[in-house]
Amino acid sequence: MNRSIIVTRYARSLVKYVRETGNGQQVCTEAEALVKVLHALPDLQRMVEASDDVVSPFRKKELLQATLGKAVSQEMDRFLSLLLQRGRMPLVQDILRQFVTFHYREQGIRRARLTAVTPPTEQMLQRLRDLVRSATGDDVTFDVTVDPSLVGGFVLDLDDYLLDASVKRQLDLIREQFIERNRRIV
Repeated sequence: MNRSIIVTRYARSLVKYVRETGNGQQVCTEAEALVKVLHALPDLQRMVEASDDVVSPFRKKELLQATLGKAVSQEMDRFLSLLLQRGRMPLVQDILRQFVTFHYREQGIRRARLTAVTPPTEQMLQRLRDLVRSATGDDVTFDVTVDPSLVGGFVLDLDDYLLDASVKRQLDLIREQFIERNRRIV
């Protein structure tokens, strides 16, 4: 079966489950923390994705729960058990990332990645929120990243929409145009 179909089905199932239990925000917070840790620690991710011959299923669940550093919600505990039972632990990061997206979308909130040269001001964030709200009708929360290599401007990544208003991108476009013009001359 297609990987993206599996990820989507499990993520939608978790959304439905937490809607019934009413503990969606806590599970979403735990899912965000797990995704962040798995992304930051590739060795941990490899251990979780390893076959059961290498790392026991119980140990995988124990590792994930330990990364949260506190008691895990009953919903997250049961969901991780389900993934272990069905052999879907290699997909855990993708499933949890998709769950977070679905959970926020159900709340009328979109998540966007904003990369800027310096930390954005509250006024800039509010203008971007208003822009997204007028285009989509949803509120937006930003995951802000500072990247000095952009030289100036910002990059906004929202779902399938990418707005690259960086000086670096503009310089790259000018360089590409210059190279193309020089090829025609020769």
